[in-house]
Amino acid sequence: MKMTSIKMKRLLEEKLSEPGFKTSFNREKDTFRIEWKENGEGVTITLPNVIAKYEENGEGAIDELIDHIKESMRIMQQQFRLSGNEKNIYPVIRATSFPLQTKAGKKLVWKDHTAETRIFYAIDSGKSYRLIDNDMLKRDNWTLDHVAEVANFNLRALSTETKADTVADNDFYFVSQQDGYDASRILNTAFLSEMNAKAKGELVIAAPHQDVLILADIRNKTGYDILAQMAMKFFAEGRVPITSLSFVYEKEKLTPIFILAKNRPENN
Repeated sequence: MKMTSIKMKRLLEEKLSEPGFKTSFNREKDTFRIEWKENGEGVTITLPNVIAKYEENGEGAIDELIDHIKESMRIMQQQFRLSGNEKNIYPVIRATSFPLQTKAGKKLVWKDHTAETRIFYAIDSGKSYRLIDNDMLKRDNWTLDHVAEVANFNLRALSTETKADTVADNDFYFVSQQDGYDASRILNTAFLSEMNAKAKGELVIAAPHQDVLILADIRNKTGYDILAQMAMKFFAEGRVPITSLSFVYEKEKLTPIFILAKNRPENN
């Protein structure tokens, strides 16, 4: 029997029926939210994405999601300190539509990135992470610039190992370490410069969701079409979607572009 949003909602409600949790379903946006009753902090899930993973991987996908949600909820209850956690601070890329404050009203710290993306910052706890808010800065007397400096230092230490594929004479490289910071590698300027130096064509980059970064050495018109299709597919399937647009990397700058079918891209 086909899984629907209503059926998935009921399944998640059943698996997340803990005393401190409150759940809600937004029929218009097709989302499901789990939050702590006492403070309103929580997690929002896009149901079509969950259903797609369920249909592909079965009950295992749901179990993995439930574990992730419970761990995220647990993290929200902890009082994190920045001082002493310097090695666990990382940048995370999000869409510009991502909320700038939590449901509980705490303002998140962030920096501009591109017209499509912003940089937020997080403390990693192993299985999950918590986005850093202004209260956490004040508690330890940190500045946003200091958080960014520490986060970028830690990012540069993460693996930039890629898996490669060649399609129609275009080379595609995928970073997917599944550590929560794959898309964040787009902030590793040394890595991007290295990939740009070895590109024979134009380096175009896509960060469709949190858990993948695509770097494409585009040498012909077909390559743009292929990348556009990849980015859209990953964006639709990602647990934390970012943007379906791609970015041309030139002179150490990222420029968002629309890729028109069977045409060279035009600037956004």
